[in-house]
Amino acid sequence: MFLGLDEKTDWKVTVLCGIQHVLAMFVGIITPPLIIAGSLGLTVAETGVLVSMALFTSGITTFIQVKRFGPLGSGLLSVQGTSFTFVPLAIQSGAAGGLSLIFGLTIAAAPLQMVLSRFLGIARRLFPPIVTGSVVLLIGMSLIRVGMTDLAGGYGAPDFGHPRHLLLGGFVLVTIVALNRFGRGFVTTISIALGLVAGYLLAAALGRVDFSATAEAGWFTAPRPLQFGLSFNALYLLPWLIAYFVTTLESIGDLTATSQVSREPVEGPVFLRRIKGGVLADGFNSMFAGLFNAMPNTTFSQNNGVIGLTGVAARRVGFAVAAWLTLLGLFPKLAALISIMPKPVLGGATVVMFAMVAVAGLRIAFRDGMTLRNELILAVTLALGMGVTMVPDAVTNLYWYAGDRRALLIAQESIQIVAQSGLAVGAITASLLNLAFPVRKEEEDRLA
Repeated sequence: MFLGLDEKTDWKVTVLCGIQHVLAMFVGIITPPLIIAGSLGLTVAETGVLVSMALFTSGITTFIQVKRFGPLGSGLLSVQGTSFTFVPLAIQSGAAGGLSLIFGLTIAAAPLQMVLSRFLGIARRLFPPIVTGSVVLLIGMSLIRVGMTDLAGGYGAPDFGHPRHLLLGGFVLVTIVALNRFGRGFVTTISIALGLVAGYLLAAALGRVDFSATAEAGWFTAPRPLQFGLSFNALYLLPWLIAYFVTTLESIGDLTATSQVSREPVEGPVFLRRIKGGVLADGFNSMFAGLFNAMPNTTFSQNNGVIGLTGVAARRVGFAVAAWLTLLGLFPKLAALISIMPKPVLGGATVVMFAMVAVAGLRIAFRDGMTLRNELILAVTLALGMGVTMVPDAVTNLYWYAGDRRALLIAQESIQIVAQSGLAVGAITASLLNLAFPVRKEEEDRLA
């Protein structure tokens, strides 16, 4: 049995399928705010707000994406959640200007994606798979360090690297791998969530979870726009714009896959209208997310696996997903429970997740074939992108010569900010090499 996009589903199917989608995407939504909060040293209360708003905004934006308002939204069962692409940039920007700068840049850069939705053909030519794949690979590889740091105890832990941290994180990692390898059906899909729950329960049994913050948290909260303020610094804008370019192309791929698994057209005017509406909604929804203290939102690919497993692509299920996520975001006690999760538990899961992101990027990069040209572009992109990520001091003395001293200092600072962003350096490198080295005739014949 297969239930298509516009078919009616009874309430039991709608509710249960909605829960399955939420379970499949839950970890992907809450992990970015947890990582950013840990890196910036936020309090449990502040972390709880970020987690709550990540869930709340995912619910609202999923409704917009599924419902479709005029040109806004895909109209497919395409769920939305916090994008991992922006995590390295958020850590860099947050260290300089706090949460207000993160949300300011989230809102300021999002209109680019809305503009790109009208020119998808040009965007795809500028960023072919070798470019986007290289950047996604860089994102995954740069975040592995964050995951490993949490696994060993977290930033600033006095007993960093203690065996008790490594054993707890290792338990989570092994659980996820075992469930993913030997599990069946939906168990495989939610293996990361199950691994986190198992690690959390083990940590609680060992007395490593302090529940006092949960007792102090309220039962219900009303979302407060711009709770942490709003600020802007143009020096940090370019890397965020590049990230929105990358997520635009990721969304195109995710929406195409959703259309395909839903047995809807993957070419023609209907398909194009849905893709444009979906990308337009991504940009609009990211602005909405920034307004409500959340990171940029993007279409998730996890729901495609759930659609394939359940055989239900009905739009009504998307409304159920939106309702569940919105409700979950309104209960601070849930956010507090998530926020006090021991760092090794989170690290044991994220180190695997980020490695999977890197592998996905590698797969995208060689979608057009593993030619010598593509290998060269990927190698140079990795060399420079990971190089500045691992050794940021290498670019601290870059200068831009100008007559005006103030202009010199501003230009120097802006160059350093971009140069110390592995994502920005990698994206620029891959784009320039892609333009400088056109595909040769023999490579075209091989790909054909």
